[in-house]
Amino acid sequence: MRSPPSAASGLPAALWGSARAGLAVALALALVVSACSRAREDDPRATLTFIDEGRPQATIPLKTLTQRIQVDEVRGYDPYYKKDKRFRALPLARVLALGFPERRSLDDVELVFRAADGYAAYFRGALATEAGAYVAFEDLDVAGWEPIGPQRANPGPFYLVWSKSEQADLETHPRPWQLAKIEIVRFEAAYPHTKPPGERGPDDPATRGYAIFRERCFKCHAMNREGGRVGPDLNVPRNILEYRPEEQVRAYIRDPSTFRYGNMPPHPDLGDAGLDALIAYLGAMKDRKHDPKD
Repeated sequence: MRSPPSAASGLPAALWGSARAGLAVALALALVVSACSRAREDDPRATLTFIDEGRPQATIPLKTLTQRIQVDEVRGYDPYYKKDKRFRALPLARVLALGFPERRSLDDVELVFRAADGYAAYFRGALATEAGAYVAFEDLDVAGWEPIGPQRANPGPFYLVWSKSEQADLETHPRPWQLAKIEIVRFEAAYPHTKPPGERGPDDPATRGYAIFRERCFKCHAMNREGGRVGPDLNVPRNILEYRPEEQVRAYIRDPSTFRYGNMPPHPDLGDAGLDALIAYLGAMKDRKHDPKD
């Protein structure tokens, strides 16, 4: 066995013992960190489920994802954390290809990214396959994930992030956390009771408002119990325009923080024409209530 260096070597034995103890601690910590990473990838709760127009495709554990797809380090500004962040992550396009192997292209489909807390983010296929989209599974800045959002939630096991600076707008590039399911849907077929009643052309105000609802509101709000579960349903049991004055609803959509603090983001860019269309859609849905039992 090699003896510790003597004082003549320039390092007293006592100091050598302290250094060796420090090295042992550092090695132990490294092993703990490594074990934590392995445990995270072996976590049975860390799975993604894929559904294609109602047909279950697969439920893939994180360990399989990391074995089949190259893991990247993604860094950049995160609009929820309001600072630069670093994650271990998987390219979303590769994840989708693994989850939907029979789909040669996803550019023309519609997808819903469902979170464990009820949040549902609606994506055009072309957006979901855009370069720069990643499924993060480990926070490299804070062990066990840094809390996120107003509710200080744990975003794991999966958090959708974007790597490019031009993808930092939450309105155009949503970032669902606690991601659990990814579904390919035909919107009208999957959510038939969200469409305004009657035959309406593309220029009808309620039709345009319906498009805005799908893009901006559906991720958090349901219409006739179909859609997100983070915010309240906007039509049942009572339509929001049946218990709130129209001007108040307009003002709330534009900047909800002037009424109360919560999760709903402001929409300063919506404009009067967009608000008119959204109000027309909400008004039309008063005549199409559907309230299924859970």
